[in-house]
Amino acid sequence: MTNKVLVLGASGKIGRHSADVFEQAGWNVHRYNRKTENMSEAANGASLIINGLNPPAYKNWETEIPRITEQVIAAAQSSGATVIIPGNVYVYARSGGVWSEDTPHAPETRKGKIRTEMEAAYKQSGVATLILRAGDFIDPNQQGTLFDMLYYNDLHKGKITALGAPHIQRQYTYVPDWARAALALTRIRNTLEPFEEVAMPGPVLSINEIRQFIEVSAGSTLKTIQFPWWFLHLAAPFWTLGREMLEMRYLFDRPHYLDTSKFYRLLPDFQLTPERAVLQATLPRQTAQAQPEPAFAN
Repeated sequence: MTNKVLVLGASGKIGRHSADVFEQAGWNVHRYNRKTENMSEAANGASLIINGLNPPAYKNWETEIPRITEQVIAAAQSSGATVIIPGNVYVYARSGGVWSEDTPHAPETRKGKIRTEMEAAYKQSGVATLILRAGDFIDPNQQGTLFDMLYYNDLHKGKITALGAPHIQRQYTYVPDWARAALALTRIRNTLEPFEEVAMPGPVLSINEIRQFIEVSAGSTLKTIQFPWWFLHLAAPFWTLGREMLEMRYLFDRPHYLDTSKFYRLLPDFQLTPERAVLQATLPRQTAQAQPEPAFAN
């Protein structure tokens, strides 16, 4: 078995952090260039493929995700590589609550159905596949996350934006932790099922709790404001991202988190980045200079 890993989407959140973590662990990391490379040729000699490819801003999911899926499956079949994919919570029903590997996939949105079909295609292909399911990503590089795009949009004005009721708790995943977990699961992949689904642990937070942390960090009081969903209704006919956000609004209105019992059965010694450090990484650089006492306990 070789230690070559093909990282797809190496400039994105998942790909970039995964490439760094696997490289530091001694793997031969091949960062795929989709403009110049054939994926199956790039996968030659790889024992692992990390699929961090995702169409930006939800554009053309109906065509792009099936196309990417077909390419990745072909590359894995030709190389014999295991595929690791960051799963999301779109595949579940709107009801919220606790979701686990045993929760039926019952998507009620178009994007949820696309992702469900994608996962089914991997399972039916016979390719060894690990779905490492996660909540919304927190990226220390502050690249295209809810925090830098929406929650903190008016932070410089002393305001934090809530997309639903500010007390609603939702699941998040710190991307470096996801990459470390992918590496750890890779080391035991011979003990896993050919198609394995694992829920990734991470912070479960409300806007009220995030606001509390920032207030301690900045030493000032924040006002919570509501996101203007009415604007998206007006812009949706002309703006793809706005239209796609409206479809997923329910995720901000219903508390939800992942049951990570299976994760810790597989990786009992795995240590998450402390919640305080994760939240500190979300802050704009000027705010993050403060060194507050921990506002939360893990």
